[in-house]
Formats: sequence, C-alpha cells, structure tokens
Amino acid sequence: MEKIDRALDDLQKGKFILVYDNDKREGETDLIMASQFVTPNSIRRMRKDGGGLIFLMTSYSVADKLGLPYLSNLFSDIHNKYPVLKELSPHDIPYDTKSSFSIYINHRNTFTGITDIDRSLTMKRFAELIKKIKDYNAASAAKEFGREFRSPGHVPICIASKHLLNERMGHTELAIALLEMADLIPAASGCEMLSDNGRALSKKEAQEYAEKQNLVFLEGKEIVETWKKWSR
Repeated sequence: MEKIDRALDDLQKGKFILVYDNDKREGETDLIMASQFVTPNSIRRMRKDGGGLIFLMTSYSVADKLGLPYLSNLFSDIHNKYPVLKELSPHDIPYDTKSSFSIYINHRNTFTGITDIDRSLTMKRFAELIKKIKDYNAASAAKEFGREFRSPGHVPICIASKHLLNERMGHTELAIALLEMADLIPAASGCEMLSDNGRALSKKEAQEYAEKQNLVFLEGKEIVETWKKWSR
C-alpha cells in the first residue's frame, strides 16, 4: 500500500507515475499523469522520455455522457458504406480482445494541434470539460464538447471498459482506477515508453528510469489488488 499511497499522492500533486501492465499483456510501461495538471513541459517529457503515442484516457461514464464511440464499434456500424473498414476489423489483437481507442480531438483554440502547447491545451481543457459537465444531461454535454473541441485532431482518446479492472486490465483502466482512488477528474494523459533498440522499454529499464527520476513505478497487479479492496 505504501507505493500505491505515494502514487496517489504524486498524481494529486501533478507528477508523473510509471505503470507497467503485466508480462503476459503488452509488457509495456506508460508515463501517466492526471490531465488536469498537464503543461507543455509534460508533453515534452512524454515525447522525449516516453517516445510512444501521447494519448488521453477517460472513464466509460464520461464517454457515455459525451456520446463518444469506440472506434471499432463505429467502424462496424458504417462498414456497409465503407467496406474497407470491415476488412480492417481489429479481431486479431495479440494481447487483448478489444481496442479502447475512440476519436481524435483538438481544442478549437489550437493551431495545428500537434505542438506541446496545443496538445497540453487539448488535454487540460478536456479534463476541465469533464468537471464542467458533471451535472449536464447527455445532449447538453455533447454540445459543450463540440463548442470546445473539433475532430479529427492530434490527441487520441481511449475509453476505459465499463466495469474497469473486472473486465479489462489495460493502461487505460489502470490509470482511471488510480485517478478514482485519488479523487481526481477521470482524465489521464499517457505515453508508452520506448527503447532505442526499437522495442518497448524493458521493465528493468523502466524501473531504473523511475528510480533515477524519483518517480513511482507500479505494476498492474498492484493496482488491481488495491482497486478491488477500495471498490468493494
């Protein structure tokens, strides 16, 4: 619990933590922080020290209120009109049964959307929007979302599964579970950590990075164990 408590405290302070899913899944470590605290320097660190895709994660309930689809479901709904989408069905993901990816967005006050300044604005304002629409109905929430954001954009959104870690145990679910336990807005920003050898950063290398940078390194099983006790 000491590591989890420190991780929750660090998230509340706007710091990064490192989350490794598990050896039998992706076997990857993500740099993760609460989106409400994202700055241009946060994005710079993710692209410099992480090197993978920089993305947003949110809860199923938020996505449901906004009407955000899983891309795989959206493609299934429209593949009769666009047959290539049926051919591209992600039925053979080697580490999971379903992709958590939804749409890609930019905040309307961004220019290209890809700069550190632009992506940090998109992520931070997304978290602020979640707080703003807490008591909105779905129609009003969707309109507010459209007022602030456009799509396609440069920031992909991943949606946690409805039953969180009882259903899927990806980085999206692990991050949202941590934010819920930390009583933070359910929007996380993350980036996979890659190695110079062309592969994902090994667990050992990620642990060494965490120690050097004085950051918490958590394994998925530690988060799952704590979450199941917390959510009883």
